Amino acid sequence: MITNSKNGVTRHVLPNGLVVLLKESHKAPVISFWVLYRVGSRNEPSGKTGISHWVEHMMFKGTPTFPAGVLDKLIDREGGVWNAQTSLDYTAYFETMPSERIDLALRAEADRMINAQFAPDEVESERTVIISERQGLENSPSFWLSEEVQAAAFRVHGYHHEIIGDMADLERMTRDDLYAHYRTYYAPNNAILSLVGDFESAAMLRRIEELYGHIPPSELPKPFVRPEPPQQGERRVRVERPGPTPLLAVAYKAPAVSHPDWLKLFVLDSILGGASGFGGGGVGNRTSRLYQALVKTELVAGFSSGLYPSADPYLYSIDLTLREGRTLEEVEAALDAEIAKVRNGEIAQAELDKARKQARALFAYSTESVTNQAFWLAYFEHVAGGYEFFLTFEERLRAVTLEDIHDVARRYLRPQLRTVGWFVPTEESGGGELEDSLTEEFLGNAQEEETEDDDELALSAQQR
Repeated sequence: MITNSKNGVTRHVLPNGLVVLLKESHKAPVISFWVLYRVGSRNEPSGKTGISHWVEHMMFKGTPTFPAGVLDKLIDREGGVWNAQTSLDYTAYFETMPSERIDLALRAEADRMINAQFAPDEVESERTVIISERQGLENSPSFWLSEEVQAAAFRVHGYHHEIIGDMADLERMTRDDLYAHYRTYYAPNNAILSLVGDFESAAMLRRIEELYGHIPPSELPKPFVRPEPPQQGERRVRVERPGPTPLLAVAYKAPAVSHPDWLKLFVLDSILGGASGFGGGGVGNRTSRLYQALVKTELVAGFSSGLYPSADPYLYSIDLTLREGRTLEEVEAALDAEIAKVRNGEIAQAELDKARKQARALFAYSTESVTNQAFWLAYFEHVAGGYEFFLTFEERLRAVTLEDIHDVARRYLRPQLRTVGWFVPTEESGGGELEDSLTEEFLGNAQEEETEDDDELALSAQQR
């Protein structure tokens, strides 16, 4: 077994390839336990889009040891919580429980790694659930626009489709497809275990070896990740459907989180759109440049911006909901004017200092809980090549300079690297009740992003 330690985190690799991250925190008698599998929607070929998310659902359908519904009752009775999420780059499961009860979670996840059943009738039942979930997302004009922008931005790479998957694939995938995905990717050599909380590391590691050490590794296929060719010019999409108000989406190609420029763009977004913490949430964006230029002038009802910490190059996105009576042409022109200012170097040192201070504060706040710490350790171990990215985030944030901000603004915020999407409401309203609910969504919550799934954490608020 390979072991190393840094900044209070110990990393172990079992002989079967399982990576284990342990961080003791004795502030409260609680432990959070995550199992992250290195497979997400970016790894799905056409014909099987949405398969990672569907398999996540099937993992709650029980095993011979823990039949469906049993763990819900057991974990609740022990005072714990559990859930799961599927994203672009991973699928993950977690339990946060009183420290003396964590063994239930360790046993349950070891069992689910090899003994999930995928009963044919459960597969068909869940097909109906997931199709209904997709249909629910389709009630939102922002979903339609997001899907079209993402598909236009990525023509080759697996980031081109939504996490939920395409309807044609959801209707046709078989139980054998799902089970093969599970047997291939749910293996110790494709998993990261992360635990943060009130435990003694040596004893915890021994227990993990007992439960997981005997599970055989999988013969993992070469990852299905096709590099996206360089974009050769601006791309534009237009969606015309019933809806309450026009929407504008602008997405610039952005580097992977492991690239040195990612953090610089993260700080630039704090200046443009307002600081946000890891896992979603922010201090409000009323002092940000885009709020002052677009919301305060009553061009838009609200906006959001975000840079997702992705494994491969992804997008820096700005989404706007127009005020009644405003046109897409004038709002896009106003946004372009603000982007031009930062590209021309019109950023003051005071703005950078404020953005860094807010970003550091939000990072500390949003990563305070053992649940969030355990997740981010596993997440960055996967997407950034090591959990150290999480531990050194604040130090590298302080190192970002004004010249760094000017440099990434010039190189990334170029029209040639963006995809622009317009949502244009049609005359057909689709019904007063629907229109009223959508109006409330956009005007009342216009600065919030859509999530891909009800059971995803706030991380997904950064995703398109």
